[in-house]
Amino acid sequence: MERAGTAVVRRMTDTPIPLAGAAATARQTGALVGVSIVSHGHGVLVQDLLQDLARHCAGEVGEVVLTLNLAEPALRQFVAQPSWPFTVTLLENPKPRSFGANHNQAFARLATPLFCVMNPDLRLHANPFAALRAALADADAGCAYPVQLDESGQRQDFERGLPTPWTLFRRVALRHKRSDGVDWVNGAFMLFKAEVYRRLGGFDERYRLYCEDVDICIRLQLGGYRMRPAPADVVHLAQRATGRQLSHLIWHVKSMLRLWCSGSYWRFLQRRIDR
Repeated sequence: MERAGTAVVRRMTDTPIPLAGAAATARQTGALVGVSIVSHGHGVLVQDLLQDLARHCAGEVGEVVLTLNLAEPALRQFVAQPSWPFTVTLLENPKPRSFGANHNQAFARLATPLFCVMNPDLRLHANPFAALRAALADADAGCAYPVQLDESGQRQDFERGLPTPWTLFRRVALRHKRSDGVDWVNGAFMLFKAEVYRRLGGFDERYRLYCEDVDICIRLQLGGYRMRPAPADVVHLAQRATGRQLSHLIWHVKSMLRLWCSGSYWRFLQRRIDR
């Protein structure tokens, strides 16, 4: 382990870390939010996001866990140099891990009461956390999320209804993107109450890159909690690879089939039908 200013570098092993051990193993901070960011060769984007967090969210964020899913010497050096207003813990995977596994291992190192999952391709032009924390004030609120805009300021389709074979066909083949209600939000920016995330067991690591966000939103609501939108904006520089790379298309199809075969999906669908 190496220390540089407020950066802590750890090289990871394949040993899993239990979510229940988070409070005992993480560094205690006075701030409320712990952030998890995963980089898969996103170097410059991550640098911009860390600087946005330092500029706008220093009083909210106590620690950022940055996971390098690939070796990125330049990003590693960047993180180690500045004196950040929060602790930056850098985790270096010996081999790439899934979206869920990376965020779960980050959560296991944090002790903050709020846990934020953030994509590396986000930009912040103001502090979104005050509005997000307010959205979580109710006892049954489990996860809050901001409005996601594209670079031109247009609202993205980050809120969606439960995916079914028909809605997927309608979306892909008929180009009909209007959602029937909001059952889940994409995983680009999600702020959880840490206790809720722990009770859910975090993300299901059997998914690979796709549908982890659908699954956790479904399980969260089945557990009696609510998804809460917040009046705060972030910019999401979304670049979807499903239509461009065959491997991503295969992962997407496998994840969708796993979701449709899960018990939580069918319980949630039945609950929708019964409304």
